[in-house]
Amino acid sequence: MAQRLLTSGIRAWTRMPVTGRIAIIYLCARLITTGFLVMASALSSPASRFGMQPTIGEYVLGWDARWYWWVAENGYPSQLPLTPSGDVAENAWAFMPVYAYLAKIVGLGDWGAGALLITLAAGFLACLALHRLLRRRIGAAAAMWAVVFFANGPLAALFQVGYAETLFLLLLLVAIDLASRHRYGFLYFLIPVMGFTRPGILAFALFLGLHGIARWVRRRTEPLPVRDMWHIVALGALATIVGFSWQVIAAFVTGDPGAYLKTELSWRRNWLADPSPDFFPFEGFVRGAEFWFTQWGMPAWAGLIALIALVTGAALALLNARSVQRLGVDIRLWSASYLLYLLAVFFPQSSTFRLLLPLTPLVGALAVPRSRTYRWGMLLACLLLQWLWICAMYSLAQTYWQVP
Repeated sequence: MAQRLLTSGIRAWTRMPVTGRIAIIYLCARLITTGFLVMASALSSPASRFGMQPTIGEYVLGWDARWYWWVAENGYPSQLPLTPSGDVAENAWAFMPVYAYLAKIVGLGDWGAGALLITLAAGFLACLALHRLLRRRIGAAAAMWAVVFFANGPLAALFQVGYAETLFLLLLLVAIDLASRHRYGFLYFLIPVMGFTRPGILAFALFLGLHGIARWVRRRTEPLPVRDMWHIVALGALATIVGFSWQVIAAFVTGDPGAYLKTELSWRRNWLADPSPDFFPFEGFVRGAEFWFTQWGMPAWAGLIALIALVTGAALALLNARSVQRLGVDIRLWSASYLLYLLAVFFPQSSTFRLLLPLTPLVGALAVPRSRTYRWGMLLACLLLQWLWICAMYSLAQTYWQVP
C-alpha cells in the first residue's frame, strides 16, 4: 500500500508542469526560511542589533534595506556627509535606485511590503530562470536539484528581506541565458536595468567581451553572423557606459568627481584603521587578506599566500573541474568575470558571502552527481548553513563580522 502511494506520488510529481514543481519547491523553501527567522527572533538578545524578539518585518527592513528605504523616501544627497575627521561618511550613493524606488511603487507607499513582494517574486522567477539556463546543459533532473539547492541555500534569507540581490540575480540569469542563446536584442533593455539595480554590470561587460572572443574562436564550427558581432560589441560598450555612469551622476549631483568611490571606500573604515583615501584596483582584497589573518593571530604574509591559493584554486576549478565544464563556456566565463570583478573592487568581509550570489549558475555543478544520498546530504548542508547564516546575521548581529 505504502509502495503504491509512493509510486503514484512520484508519477504525479513527474507529470506536473515544471513551473508547478518549482513553485512547490520554492514555497516549501520559503516556509523553512520563515521558520528560521522566527527561531532567530526568539534567540535574539538585547545585545543584538535588532533587540529582543524582533518581528520578521524588522528583519525585512534591517541592515542595507534601511539604505534602500532612505533612497526611496529622501533621494540622494547633493552634499556628501563628512565624518568629524573630514572623510566622506557612509551615505546613500552606494545604493542603486531601481530596487529602492520600485519597492515604493509596488508597495503603494509601504516600502517594506513592496520590498518583500519584489524579493519573493524575483526569487521565484530566478528559480525558473536558473532551471531554464541549466536544463539543456546538465539535464532536467539535475537542473531541478540545482533549483532545490538554490532555493534552500545558505543565503536563502535574501529571498525574504529588503535587498536588491534577488532582483539583480533574476535579471542576470535571464541575461546570461539570452547571451548563450545568441538572442542579443533584449539585452539592450536588461543591461541598463541591471546596472542601476546593484553594482556588477562591469563584470557583465567583461563577460560579453570574453563571450565575443569565444564565439570568434569557434566561428568555424559555430557560425558568427556579422550582426551578432555588432550586437556583442555594442552591448559591451553599453554595459561599460552604464557601469561608469553612476559615478558620473554622483559627481554631477554632488560636485565631487570622486563622490561614488569615496562613498564606497567609507565602509572600509569599519575594518581598517588607515584605509587608502583613493581607490586602487585589487587593493581591497590584498589589504583584506592581511587584515583578517592578523585578526586571527597569524602574520599578514600568510593572508597573501592564502589569497593566491584561493585565486589559483578558483581558476583551476573553472578550467578543469568536470562538473563545472558541463555547465558550458558562457557560465564559466561569467563566473570568471565576476570573480575578477570582486577581486578588483571589493574588500573581503562578512558581506562577501552575499556578494557571491551572482555566481548562482555554478550551483549546477553541485547538482550533477546523481547519488540520492549525496543530493539529500547536500540539501541538509544547505539548510544547516542557511540557519547558521541567519543566526549570525540576524539573531546575534553584534559585531563587525556579522554584517550580511
